[in-house]
Amino acid sequence: EVQLVESGGDLVQPGGSLRLSCAASGFTFVDYAMTWVRQAPGKGLEWVSAINWNGGKAYYADSVKGRFTISRDNAKNTAYLQMNSLKPEDTAVYYCNVLDYWGQGTQVTVSS
Repeated sequence: EVQLVESGGDLVQPGGSLRLSCAASGFTFVDYAMTWVRQAPGKGLEWVSAINWNGGKAYYADSVKGRFTISRDNAKNTAYLQMNSLKPEDTAVYYCNVLDYWGQGTQVTVSS
């Protein structure tokens, strides 16, 4: 059974940083790209970032480029999203995704 478990969300002030983690199990992690997607209150899903199987290629939405960094540790079956210079508009539930599988999400709130 595929499982994706996100963690690391929190309440943070504007300009702050957080690192999200996505622990994966139930599939061969190294075989797949991993994606982060977010959903802000009252809005639809927004693709945030993706990373290829070995971490050699990373992709970002324009809204987070230069502030967020995606990475992965294939030995730990875990993907990460380092978020710096956070803005109130980054407030959302953040999900990791592979194929048709999603985690339960982790809440990030950016507010003073």
